[in-house]
Amino acid sequence: MNNTAFVTILRFVALVILQVVIFSNINFLGYLNPYIYLLFIILFPFDKDNRILFIFSAFLLGLAIDMFSDSGGVHAAACVFVAYFRPLMMRSVFGVSYDYHNIKIEKTYFGQRINYLIILILTHHFVLFSLEIFSFAHILLILKKTLFSAIFTLIMCLIFISLFSRKST
Repeated sequence: MNNTAFVTILRFVALVILQVVIFSNINFLGYLNPYIYLLFIILFPFDKDNRILFIFSAFLLGLAIDMFSDSGGVHAAACVFVAYFRPLMMRSVFGVSYDYHNIKIEKTYFGQRINYLIILILTHHFVLFSLEIFSFAHILLILKKTLFSAIFTLIMCLIFISLFSRKST
């Protein structure tokens, strides 16, 4: 097992444990939770050869969160949706000619990083809350939960990325 696979598996397990034990129990203002497990999808090493593995890993990530939070598959569906469309999101933020094999989120420009995180997090949260609430009558609640949870998640993701990125000197 190479170093990248070991780090990816360790990140998967650590993020699931952190989400289930700590972050799912944060109920800021009654309903806002940061979904820090998205860092797995954000930081997963991209390679065109392992796209199926990536989508399957995203499914397992969402399924693990669903099993611990008893949420009926909404996290798995949102994770698979975001994992499937991640190349499109990356292409829209980093450009068509960007070399996907060398993307390191901590080494990108801050504006690109913020745009990428915002698009990915908002997409995930909108799918998650749409499936969770599943009613057009509550579209304002869906949008409110999406926006405020996305802001909370974005702040937490930026903190984690800056804390755990490898500093090159």
